[in-house]
Amino acid sequence: MIGPSFEAVLDAAAGGDEAAFGVLWRDLQPGLLRYLDAMAPGAGEDLASETWLRVVPRLGRFTGDERAFRAWVFTVARHRAVDRWRRRVRRRDDPVPADALAGLPAPDDPAGAAVDAVSSRAAVALIATLPPDQAEVVLLRVVAGLEVAEVAAITGKRPGNVRVLAHRALRRLAERIEADTGVRGAV
Repeated sequence: MIGPSFEAVLDAAAGGDEAAFGVLWRDLQPGLLRYLDAMAPGAGEDLASETWLRVVPRLGRFTGDERAFRAWVFTVARHRAVDRWRRRVRRRDDPVPADALAGLPAPDDPAGAAVDAVSSRAAVALIATLPPDQAEVVLLRVVAGLEVAEVAAITGKRPGNVRVLAHRALRRLAERIEADTGVRGAV
């Protein structure tokens, strides 16, 4: 979280200050990617880009504190994921053959990035094995850092339902980790 300087950073970003936007982006992008990768495997980066394309032009019209801003960005991201799912249901995407991609250079060090992200990906992959409503609630609560009321507003569920889904999901994750490691109370 950005903290007390959030309002100044948001105002500067809305005014076109690239450094201020960078602060917002660095704060939200990692959690946004983890959330979207779990919601739409393989499409997280595209959906995050679509999310920022929707958010940036509307920065000047946003009103609220930092928590409300985070909730708003994740709401936009969820809408992008739902829209993508609807498009895929209506129209199937044709996969690109791996041979066609082999000669393309990487813009960065993919091996280094993979090593840095192993534990995050493993956790998100484990969360993604949960039923979709439980996975979404855990991702919004833990990865996005949103409160129960914010998650309820985003998902259209009652706060009590959000709490129950989160509890069941965390219990299920603990059981899976215990089964995988053989250690009781490993979580």
